[in-house]
Amino acid sequence: MSKLFSTTRIPYFAGRIKNPLLRRFARDEDGMVTIIAISVLMMMLMVGGIAVDLMRNEMERVRIQNTADRAVLAAADLDQTLDPESVVADYFNKAGIPDLVNDVVVDEGLNYRTVSVNSDSVMPTTFMRLVGVSELPLKSNATAEERVSNVEISMVLDISGSMGSGDKMANLQQAAKVFVDTVLRPETQDLVSISLVPYSEHVTAGQNLMSKFSVDYDQSYSYCMEFSESDFDVARMRRDKTYKQVQHFQWGSNGYYNDVSNPVCLTGTYESISPFSQNANTLKYQIDRLRPRGSTSIFTGMKWATGLLDPDFNVITQELVNDNEVDAIFANRPEAYTDVETLKTIILMTDGENHYSYRIHDRYYANYSHVSHWNRYNLDYYLAQNVNSRYHNDFKYLKYWPSYGNQLLESVCDAAKEKNIVIWSIGFEVNDNGANVMKNCASSPSHFFRVEGVEITEAFKAIARQINQLRLTQ
Repeated sequence: MSKLFSTTRIPYFAGRIKNPLLRRFARDEDGMVTIIAISVLMMMLMVGGIAVDLMRNEMERVRIQNTADRAVLAAADLDQTLDPESVVADYFNKAGIPDLVNDVVVDEGLNYRTVSVNSDSVMPTTFMRLVGVSELPLKSNATAEERVSNVEISMVLDISGSMGSGDKMANLQQAAKVFVDTVLRPETQDLVSISLVPYSEHVTAGQNLMSKFSVDYDQSYSYCMEFSESDFDVARMRRDKTYKQVQHFQWGSNGYYNDVSNPVCLTGTYESISPFSQNANTLKYQIDRLRPRGSTSIFTGMKWATGLLDPDFNVITQELVNDNEVDAIFANRPEAYTDVETLKTIILMTDGENHYSYRIHDRYYANYSHVSHWNRYNLDYYLAQNVNSRYHNDFKYLKYWPSYGNQLLESVCDAAKEKNIVIWSIGFEVNDNGANVMKNCASSPSHFFRVEGVEITEAFKAIARQINQLRLTQ
């Protein structure tokens, strides 16, 4: 039977070769597979070698870039007292690559420092040199900047009676002073302002500041403005309405002691608002003289803090400048919400929760004689001594209570967030419910600090560092 297929493949051109030796070589296929396999293997080794060289190059480049990033961040820090070029060089020295720093550029001014570094070197190759590539480039560029633009801060401090427990007030005062020194530095002159807002059962505006609003006055002992529920739905302090003045009296007595030292609206020299200040010494002097007394209404402190950052307050600021109560450089504050060069931020601190607040019914607070009377007598002491208990509620009513206060606080916090005001909150030795209320007010969970004892200083430091934040620009 004839074979349909030949088991031997003869190159088609073999029959055309006349030389017998060459014709035999052309027909001989022994070793062809080995040659091809070796060729493929060599190609694979070469490709693998190239990949190894490229991987080594990328790893080294990343190491150099990370060193450059860390170096410029440290050198650009406005708190850095060492020469920026020396700081960069030190980082590269400790990384074992001291010769890779080609150029360090430093640009600094009143409120900023920018540091750039670049390196340009090469790495010898191991495998790629076989194909004519003896080295690969190693380049890195890094730039960091710390810049303090315009910053408007409302610092809201709880000075209610519970702050008198242990070392609470001393720890708060130390923390607040550290914050002031951190954000008010020579390089931030005329850029950063702090409005200090102490609060307890209410916020004492002070006689001059309150005179800038339309207020229905009924006494001259203290200077607080009464808010309505709708006031907490907006960020601004309303100049288109007439506020009632908070009544001057004190409630809360066991009936045996006529205590009138902690009225609803505090009267101390250092308990009123200090708006738009950049005088660190003056602010720290006031902080040192704060004394704990009264109940707690966090929402009133937050309301004033937000109003002081609303652009509508600018008209009042200009009047305060004319009264020499605010530096002329801040006459245009608060800036517009749309001003990208201005950061508006609130630091809200408490050691407790919203509490109760009473008012006297109008018929018992109707004239100067009534006002003078309640200036001399604690409401609950007088009632216990002179009025049958069944008639006590005829004299007073509950203006605020904890859950209602939490509702008002949530409203004004939301109003501030809608305006992109950054809210930091600090719960100082608070219970779980108080912590949740303060966390809810903050711009985010990471903007809330729950601290004990001296930890409050670290919280204020951390917030100050965020305000003076470093920005890696490349």
